[in-house]
Amino acid sequence: MKQARNPDDVHPPLAAYTHQIELSGAERLLILSGQVGARPDGSVPSDPRDQLEVALDNIERNLRAAGMETSDLVKLTLYLVGDIDATRRREALARRLGGHKPCMTVLVVTALATPDLKVEIEAWASRTEL
Repeated sequence: MKQARNPDDVHPPLAAYTHQIELSGAERLLILSGQVGARPDGSVPSDPRDQLEVALDNIERNLRAAGMETSDLVKLTLYLVGDIDATRRREALARRLGGHKPCMTVLVVTALATPDLKVEIEAWASRTEL
């Protein structure tokens, strides 16, 4: 079964996409569209480090809406415009993920969908249903 969701406590999609699509069965797979540093009201902080925190908030909100948590993350892909200090980026991720270590890819790109966006994170999560 496939269920699409746009959680009420995440900003509305910025274009023609859904924030999450859940595939259910014995193993549930949750695929999130790239989550950007936009708050639920649509505002975007100017500091890329703040955008990283907000994007991680949005991932956590999407996980909660699906009955999952950060320990269910299996893949993160970070798209960064310009260089966000690697030490601070790693600290923010470690704080959010605890000891959990999903697969991860970090890309530095020239631009995202709009000029004010500096961070976008795609996430995949999986949970076994018994």
